[in-house]
Amino acid sequence: MDKYIEPDFNYAALITIDMQNDFVLPGAVSQVPGTDKILPNMTKLLRLARDKSLTIVHVIRLYSADGSDADLCRRNIIESGRKIACPETHGAEIVSVLKPNSTFLDYANLQKGYIQEISKNEWVIYKSRWGAFYKTNLEKFLSNRRITTLIFSGCNFPNCPRTSIYEASERDFKIVLVMDAISQIYPKGLEEMNGIGVSLLTTDQIEKQLINKK
Repeated sequence: MDKYIEPDFNYAALITIDMQNDFVLPGAVSQVPGTDKILPNMTKLLRLARDKSLTIVHVIRLYSADGSDADLCRRNIIESGRKIACPETHGAEIVSVLKPNSTFLDYANLQKGYIQEISKNEWVIYKSRWGAFYKTNLEKFLSNRRITTLIFSGCNFPNCPRTSIYEASERDFKIVLVMDAISQIYPKGLEEMNGIGVSLLTTDQIEKQLINKK
């Protein structure tokens, strides 16, 4: 494999995207179809990452009730009174089966740009747009931890995961997309990811790689 894009699991971080109640749970206000189906594989990924002491970053989205921090395409919906991943609501919390403990999100500080530690080697960061690197401290945080490889999983490939992957590629991270732990994935998207040097692996393949982690 090309040495410039080959993942190094000794310096890897697991990135989860938008795995919040409002986007995941059946019947939720903004449920992304199929996202609940990836929960078993995401649970396994997180268990593996915790067992191997990988850095874990949960990237989340929050929409203030007044819509002031919403993307333009969603601002009118939020302003009309629809609450989606609104701070201090159950819908904004990370799905319970994916959390390491019962810690609640510190919404005020997350929206100020702080990174919240919720367990050993596990953090939460808030993004205000599609990409995990857009106006966040994620790149600096990962660099300080000597991370070179990012393992992406989570909610709604066409939007936030895809954008975040391109941003990571622009910053010269080696990238893994976990095909069975990301929702709304499709063949053309996988082809396009492969075209920019993303390694396409399954949860079971990740497990085999982590078994050999030093």
